[in-house]
Amino acid sequence: MASKAPIQPIGNYILVKPKEQETTTPSGLVISASTSKEKPQIGEVIALGTGKIDKDGKKVEWNVKVGDEVLFRKYSPDEFEWEGTTYLVMKEEDVMAVIK
Repeated sequence: MASKAPIQPIGNYILVKPKEQETTTPSGLVISASTSKEKPQIGEVIALGTGKIDKDGKKVEWNVKVGDEVLFRKYSPDEFEWEGTTYLVMKEEDVMAVIK
């Protein structure tokens, strides 16, 4: 599957671009994610790794695909910046849901 990023994860890792989230206070004040200290938990899958192999040597099918918007564990991903863009790398097991 074609990647939207110049980075190819390996194994059962996936590359996710975090989604900037805004919070609205009860009074209507909008607080952007960049001013909040909370880590994002939603993002778009940008690339899939080379795949996970089970104990019998068979390739395990992915539960997510490139373009999926996913909800993931708050502190599981490793964050890094590449060419001015922030990305997250995590194991597919850290994804809790696909947002429809």
